[in-house]
Amino acid sequence: MDKIIRWGIVGTGGIARRFAEACKNTPGASLAAVASRSQKTADAFADKFAIEKRFASYEDMASSDDIDIAYIATPHGTHAPNAILFMNAGKAVMTEKPAAVNLRQLDSMIESAKKNDVFFMEAMWARLAPGTYKALEIVNSGVLGKIGCVQGSFCFEMYDEPDHHVFDPAQGGGSLLDVGCYALSFSSWYLGNNPIEIKAVADIGKTGVDEHCCVLMKYPGGEIAQLSSAIMLPKPNEGYIFGEKGYLYMKRFYAPQKIEMHLSGKDMQEIDCPYIGNGFEEQILEASGCLREGRKESTIITHEQSRLIAGQMDAIRALIGVKYPAD
Repeated sequence: MDKIIRWGIVGTGGIARRFAEACKNTPGASLAAVASRSQKTADAFADKFAIEKRFASYEDMASSDDIDIAYIATPHGTHAPNAILFMNAGKAVMTEKPAAVNLRQLDSMIESAKKNDVFFMEAMWARLAPGTYKALEIVNSGVLGKIGCVQGSFCFEMYDEPDHHVFDPAQGGGSLLDVGCYALSFSSWYLGNNPIEIKAVADIGKTGVDEHCCVLMKYPGGEIAQLSSAIMLPKPNEGYIFGEKGYLYMKRFYAPQKIEMHLSGKDMQEIDCPYIGNGFEEQILEASGCLREGRKESTIITHEQSRLIAGQMDAIRALIGVKYPAD
């Protein structure tokens, strides 16, 4: 039987809850511990998900022998220090997206992983979703012909949560880092990581973060990406991949469970691509598999892939005028 990988969750928010549900549903993974900034919240979370070990500080879990890997589920601005804390303690780490608020922070995390000889991966779960694999399979088959454009929009509104960390520059707030990273990753999967031109405009809110951001990127072969993100504007969350012979439409572009394939002169074909559970199981399987094989890096969500997206976000923020204290 494969070794059971013991996971510890750092943080107890909404993403942590979704991860806990998935971890309980993933073969070969054990949800062994949770850490919060107070015993009360750690106990409440642990009771809800039947977790044995519960810690009132991140430092206590990092120094324990109860976990093999930590999942960092805290706000963006704390990803780097929390990840480095666990890696310095000899623990593998998977940190929620975006891995860090800027490329400099991300490089410090990668350096820590190498120095401590531990596994490190950004939790870009959408890359591992069945629908992404299917879309890549279709694109790579050539049935759409040469891809000329991708469009992706990930937008929502948070009028009723003005104190959320997404509005806080100190936590790497704004639509670009929170959900625009999905759109940039989406573009990279189908057009590559080497845009030759980037243009961007944004609506900057009263706290200094981008509340609505639109990005245009051009690639060496003439391909163009049209991407948008928003945290105060409920635009449709959908995406397209346009080729010479047809296009794909995905209502949830970054991790679709259904894909519409529209080929010239043919009827639309709908392809089902269901998750195993809530969509997070695949990333747990990927990271757990890497640990069993002794790998320090995923071959799919590589350090360099994360670096390229972080660099693009830095460049876009420079264009739209968003600066964080961590910069």
